[in-house]
Amino acid sequence: MVQRPVLSLQLFLPVTFVVLWSTGFIGAKFGLPYVEPLTFNVVRFILVVLLMTPIALLTRAPWPATPRAAMHIAVTGLLVHGGYLGGVFTAIDRGLPAGPTALVVGLQPLLTALLAGLLLGEQVTRRQWLGLGLGLGGVLLVLGSKLELDGVTLEVLLHWVWPALFALCSITLGTLYQKRFCPAFDLRSGSVIQFLPCVLVLGAVALLTETREIQWNGEFIFALLWLVLVLSIGAITLLNKMISQGSAVKVASLFYLTPPTTALIAWLLFGEVLAPLAIAGMLLSATGVWLARR
Repeated sequence: MVQRPVLSLQLFLPVTFVVLWSTGFIGAKFGLPYVEPLTFNVVRFILVVLLMTPIALLTRAPWPATPRAAMHIAVTGLLVHGGYLGGVFTAIDRGLPAGPTALVVGLQPLLTALLAGLLLGEQVTRRQWLGLGLGLGGVLLVLGSKLELDGVTLEVLLHWVWPALFALCSITLGTLYQKRFCPAFDLRSGSVIQFLPCVLVLGAVALLTETREIQWNGEFIFALLWLVLVLSIGAITLLNKMISQGSAVKVASLFYLTPPTTALIAWLLFGEVLAPLAIAGMLLSATGVWLARR
């Protein structure tokens, strides 16, 4: 009887995180037609800071004890939020479909497993390697039919793909950095410290490279609020919680479930058909995550 709440929490956190995180591509699909990618994220980050700062102050949330501790939290914010989201949104805005973008970023568990042993001293078992391999195979099955890149020149392909590769490296390094230097911090004050440098850095880049024009309408506002409240606050809170409780490989393995879950949500919202091969891939990916997280 005593173990049930713990087991329920251990199941609730990853399942809820995967569902919430997977809606990020849907939010991008709704919002990007009306704003450039970096400007979109800067506005999103500003709203998060404006929302979380009074919450942290009114609830008397503890702040980092030293400037060094605050710097570590800020670096994780730049990598996990600024670099990752900036890269993903730029890739989609340049023309790379959401499916292939998710596929590139979905390689994070393998990259994390390769680096975790070197940087964190974590031992990756054979069972985990098998799970990571099955997860990658499932992602390839789900998204293989979406890779409509025939006829695209190498120059155009690289122009599309490199922001997604940048996002992949950014969130992988950010997850490992957080696990190594600041695995636990207050989520209220930590959100402010993480997102504020993202506003400054992405804002400067947007100032130099984008027009910063926004078409304010109901669809854009819905996408913006969804990404702020559900993704930047809800999903990131769960991610930070899981990083503080589990190994980097276990947390990263959850990202294999993002592309299949995104495909399922797209089927529910937009009527996109799931082929039998895609359904098989979703099951294979789920099996791989189960093995990698044991």
